[in-house]
Amino acid sequence: MAEMKGSKTENNLLEAFAGESQANRKYLAFADKADAEGHKQVARLFRAAAAAETVHAHAHLRALGGIKSTTENLQEAIDGETHEFTSMYPQMIKDASSEGFDVALRSFSFANTVEKVHAGLYRKAFDNLGSNQEVDYYVCKVCGNTLEGEPHGPCPICQAGPVAFFKVD
Repeated sequence: MAEMKGSKTENNLLEAFAGESQANRKYLAFADKADAEGHKQVARLFRAAAAAETVHAHAHLRALGGIKSTTENLQEAIDGETHEFTSMYPQMIKDASSEGFDVALRSFSFANTVEKVHAGLYRKAFDNLGSNQEVDYYVCKVCGNTLEGEPHGPCPICQAGPVAFFKVD
């Protein structure tokens, strides 16, 4: 079998994975908007298409060999989150600030702070892999902050109240 690394097919799979992943997120946001406007059937269609896009994205990622052992996946997640809060988001924050785009600045700033949290949670999971600790996770709907256990007070990142958090199943 031919080596995929550096091939057009690898680049196509990477592009397709990114496109399908983005479509999933976009369609879920569209579904929320359709729900808010009272268009329940359209919201259901957006969610169905989003689920299909996830199937496609996962297939492309498998074809790329991008799903490895849990230890390797955790390390990749730690590395990715660390890159985001040390390199990617700081530059985006700087650009949005200098260009005066306050909404983008807020979005980037929240994400940057939460990526640090994610890296820490992944590191903790990596260090405790196999200990079978049961932990419930809660995510803030405003900024994405992720907590171990129920929130007891406002979000430490965006100050939203505890009702802004939802439990992840």
